[in-house]
Amino acid sequence: MAKMITGLKPRNFVWVIADRLAVSERIGGNGFQHRRVRRDEEITWLVEEARVTGVVSLLPGNQNISAYTEAGLEAYPVPIQGNIDPDDCPAIYAALDEALAAPDARVLIHRETVDDQIGGVLAGYLLHAGLLNDSILAIAVVQEILGRPLGPEGRRLVPPVGG
Repeated sequence: MAKMITGLKPRNFVWVIADRLAVSERIGGNGFQHRRVRRDEEITWLVEEARVTGVVSLLPGNQNISAYTEAGLEAYPVPIQGNIDPDDCPAIYAALDEALAAPDARVLIHRETVDDQIGGVLAGYLLHAGLLNDSILAIAVVQEILGRPLGPEGRRLVPPVGG
């Protein structure tokens, strides 16, 4: 008997580092679209289908944190109000490093939407983690993964390296 797929894939879910680090929109949808049933379905998908072990949340406050821990996920909140500033990046990188420390860790990072700023954070993290050593290449890789260009709000979060 074929295994039934359960849950609901989060919007804009994509692996940035294959089977290690993924990004998506806020679990349950953003703003007025957020629904508890949708959140629960998306968490089920993350656990059972994507086999995610931890979530780095950049949402302000502690939104969804208890739902993650109840589902058995490690939660790494880095609450950011408004725009991400370059000064916020070291705390985000530290949370990602901690979340990815175990060799079998599979981590999701999210904020309200997958926007330029989260793209810039991801490009910066690829440099921070030593996976890439050139800022222009990191931006190009993240643009390819997200399927869209990074604007100035995202590019300003990528430290100048290499080139």
